[in-house]
Amino acid sequence: MEFRLLGTVSVDTRTGPLPLGPAKRRSLLAALLLSANTPVPVARLTDSLWGEEPPPRARGVIQGHVSRLRALLTGAEAQAYGVELVTLGDAYVLRVPETLLDYQRFEELLMLARQQRSAADTVRMLDDALSLWQGPALGGTFTEGPLQAAAHTLEESRLATVEELARAYADLGEHHRAASVLRAEAVAHPMRESLAAALILALYRAGRQSEALDWFHRTRRLLADELGIDPGHELADAYALILRGGPRPGAAPAGGTDAAGASRAGTDPAEGAGTTAPPGPRVPAAHNPSAAPHPTDLLPRAPRGFHGRNAELAALTRAAAGEAPVCLVTGPAGVGKTSLALQWAHHNPAAFPDGRLFADLRGFSETGEPALIDVLREFLLALGVAPRRVPESVSAAAALFRSLTDRRRLLVVLDNARDSATVRALLPGGTDCVTLVTSRNRLEGLIASDAARPVPLGILEPQDGTALLAGVLGEERILAEPVAARRLAELCGGLPLALRVTAARLAGRPQWTLAGLADELADERGRLTFLDVDDTGVSAALRLTVQQLPADAVRQLARLGHHPGGHFDPYTCAALAGTDPAAAAAALERLGSAHLVTETAPGRWVLHDLVRLYARGLDPASGAEALVDVLDHYIATALAAADTAEPGGEPCFVLPEGYRPAAVRDFADRAAAMHWLATERDDLARAAVAARGAGLHDRAWRIILLQWPQVVWRVRDSWAPLLELALDSARAKQDLYAESRVLNLLGWVLTEEGRTAEALTLLERSPGLAQQAGDRLGEATALINLAVVQAGQGELDRALEGCGRAVVLAREEADRHTEMLALQHLARLQLSAHRPGDALGSARTALALGPEHEEAARRSLLLAVSGEARLALGEEDEGILLLDRAAEEAERAGYDEGAVRALEALLRVSARAEYRTRHALALRRLTDGG
Repeated sequence: MEFRLLGTVSVDTRTGPLPLGPAKRRSLLAALLLSANTPVPVARLTDSLWGEEPPPRARGVIQGHVSRLRALLTGAEAQAYGVELVTLGDAYVLRVPETLLDYQRFEELLMLARQQRSAADTVRMLDDALSLWQGPALGGTFTEGPLQAAAHTLEESRLATVEELARAYADLGEHHRAASVLRAEAVAHPMRESLAAALILALYRAGRQSEALDWFHRTRRLLADELGIDPGHELADAYALILRGGPRPGAAPAGGTDAAGASRAGTDPAEGAGTTAPPGPRVPAAHNPSAAPHPTDLLPRAPRGFHGRNAELAALTRAAAGEAPVCLVTGPAGVGKTSLALQWAHHNPAAFPDGRLFADLRGFSETGEPALIDVLREFLLALGVAPRRVPESVSAAAALFRSLTDRRRLLVVLDNARDSATVRALLPGGTDCVTLVTSRNRLEGLIASDAARPVPLGILEPQDGTALLAGVLGEERILAEPVAARRLAELCGGLPLALRVTAARLAGRPQWTLAGLADELADERGRLTFLDVDDTGVSAALRLTVQQLPADAVRQLARLGHHPGGHFDPYTCAALAGTDPAAAAAALERLGSAHLVTETAPGRWVLHDLVRLYARGLDPASGAEALVDVLDHYIATALAAADTAEPGGEPCFVLPEGYRPAAVRDFADRAAAMHWLATERDDLARAAVAARGAGLHDRAWRIILLQWPQVVWRVRDSWAPLLELALDSARAKQDLYAESRVLNLLGWVLTEEGRTAEALTLLERSPGLAQQAGDRLGEATALINLAVVQAGQGELDRALEGCGRAVVLAREEADRHTEMLALQHLARLQLSAHRPGDALGSARTALALGPEHEEAARRSLLLAVSGEARLALGEEDEGILLLDRAAEEAERAGYDEGAVRALEALLRVSARAEYRTRHALALRRLTDGG
């Protein structure tokens, strides 16, 4: 007896198949067999037989079919085979040995095949597994709902097995048999990309390259016409293998090249590789007839000394797999766009049997762009049009070009395009043609109108940069000074043009050392001069880009050259150029489109080092003014951030002389303000260093001190060096007010870092300086910070006295923020002095001063003190409740230090696992820097 689901549902016996009757009965049997030896509820059987609209008497119909099936099985002596149809409450179970189920034997053969070490054994077992199929799964049943899903799953398993069989044939080197197995299924399932990809690879490896390419283009067109999509990764990678002449039986040995000139070191992406390998050396045509030039071939020679760019080469190959693809290589001047395009174009001429066209559109040349009609005339002549038949108008010539390329497989390379409109007139008409465009502009119009696939090109990594230098200078010279070679690559900013100029200078001067030239390039004042040679160089390339820009974008670029930071946003740019943020954003977009600036995050831009040096030279006289403008912008924005992050806090200084803020941004809430302070920390530090270097000490210490909310929030995050710089600037101005304020914050930071002796030395001077400057609130803050250190040194009485004096000063000045701060520390000191009642009173007074939505960190600390005071007073339940609230508020605000402090206090009186878990998480966040 045998039960079959892999084809028409049937039960074979010694006397022939059982007469199962109508489709509903076969469907019932199929549902039971798919869940063999497992109870199947009547409700699930109802879904399998009727879907969402069962008849009123569905249960009775099912009972009738079950009764008839049971009678058929009994008549065939099913019990002798261990087969039994049983009723279990509201369900039925068909007990049957798995060896009698064809789909179970299919799965068992698959499992065994995958365990074989011999490809021949694998083929034999997979053949046996597939021989069990006698048609579409679950034939003759009501294939809706659950049964339809089961049939689909079984069919997917069959197709996957066919693909496994083809791979096994490939392992045996029998690629023709693999192609034969796959072709029938690929015809029956034309939308299954994995089948098409496997067939394409089998045909290619069988030496049938043209068939493989035809099948790819056939599948690609079908996907586009039926689904409106491009090939997925499997198809694109199979196509990529053919384009680059990947490994196939009978190819050259590893490390050599095949007829298409592809490197044997490459990896077949269809076999699971991540990136393609760079092309290898080309085989001379005399020794490789298949590499002979195409009759239509306008490509310049392949670039020499090409290195790296594996990911971009692979991206180009994937992009070329689309229908009528337009591949767009964009990047800044000198980054190597043309080299990449030509390297890829030369890589596999056999992929473009109808030829390769090339035109330098000179979009960024001092000689100007060629007339479109001239480019089209050259293309048409190359395609065999007689000179007298070339139309005189651009539109007619473009139409003829599209017509001639309609049924061709052609590569068109359009180099140095300035705008999208120029490219559109030169696009071929054939769906199998590939157009490769390079530009310093992003050409977003071409992306919108013609679905161009952008392949942005960035700078070279240092290892690729040194490899480029070695290609010109020789490995020996690089290996002799490896550190200097890497430094040169970094000073050239990873820009291939700069690296080639540097290599040219060194090649002509063998007596020069790499380290010596690196020292010369390290001086920013002369770096661009060293990176120019003859008529080639970074300055010349950038000049050709900049001359295409409107005046407002040029002015913006010139001012950006004087920006002291590494990043900028539209507000910073507006302050530098004296415009508004909207105009600055538009200028940045224009500069970004020309790849002169790079957007690293929404609204956040950077300038390449060499572009920055060039931009600085556009308007050197504006440097001092631009620096003051951006410093005042940072001061104004940091003030707004501090006010939003800690509302009600007293500004920590008066504004500097000549202060003229511009383009100040608003912050929606504390989170936004703190995010800005954290994000801009490095640039604010650079701005302060630049201010100090320019003698603008009054700006330097202010920019640093205004970061106090971030300092307080992340106190152990290495703030001391920056605050020491602020202290030097304050003393340089002989500003007692500033010196006292900086000493306050620096002393507190040193205290938190455990450098108590240093902190005490600084903080003991601060109250007197504040008093001399008439800064009563500064004096109060100084007394608080000094009290913290004194308490740590065991001088609790002096600490309590100083903190009490701070409370009085803050109240006299009617400053709630400072009073809260003083009361918080006073409460902590009173608790240390075993005066829990006084501590609770001080904390209550402080909490009453601030609304609940403000001072999240402060509230957490005050609630924690209150909780500890309650515990000391013997009020354990209330104390635990307050400490839990303190921890929750700190966690909600992201104040990990406060959360750790409150949870440590909780763990001293409670063993709850929740507190241990929360404490561990908060401590980990604090250790990791949040």
